[in-house]
Amino acid sequence: MQYPLTMRFKIFAIAPQISVTDVAGEEVCYVRQKLLRLKEAVAVFKTSAMKDQLCDIKADRIIDWSASYHFTDMSGETFGAVRRKGMRSIWKAHYEILDENDQHFATVSEENPMAKVFDSMLGEIPLVGLLTGYVFQPRYLVSGTSGTPMLRLEKQRGFLESRFVIHKLAELDPVEELRTLMSLLMMTLLERRRG
Repeated sequence: MQYPLTMRFKIFAIAPQISVTDVAGEEVCYVRQKLLRLKEAVAVFKTSAMKDQLCDIKADRIIDWSASYHFTDMSGETFGAVRRKGMRSIWKAHYEILDENDQHFATVSEENPMAKVFDSMLGEIPLVGLLTGYVFQPRYLVSGTSGTPMLRLEKQRGFLESRFVIHKLAELDPVEELRTLMSLLMMTLLERRRG
């Protein structure tokens, strides 16, 4: 993948959808969240044509509090998971990325929690909410177990569009890179719903 990657949300879609492109504009993956499910389920495709599925992301429980979201490839093999840390995520988003053996691989933490608070509060006010995308841009940092920064996710300024950019800060092997990207996609879907 050629960084930076750009994630775009389709605002006026019935089911939440995300398109991820690389710096050359080539599609990296396309995400479509499944509706009307008791447990969270997300299908990840290679392109927006939705012909070749890359993987599935499924929650391990119905209630979102400290749930784990497992990544399964099309052969049925699990290659990682992301888990939201319930109490730690109330004020500042905090997620753990797990490897295929459910061992801690990396951490995603919010760098500027006040941006999200103001963005969600002002976003509920008619007309003013349309402008919050220009003022408040939350940032998230992915760090390895040793504390080494790996990736950074930043919300970009936008009007009637949610757009995020992923910057690469360290080298990752292809499986680690895919696991981390799936974690950021799922975290973005969850945090977007929270505000």
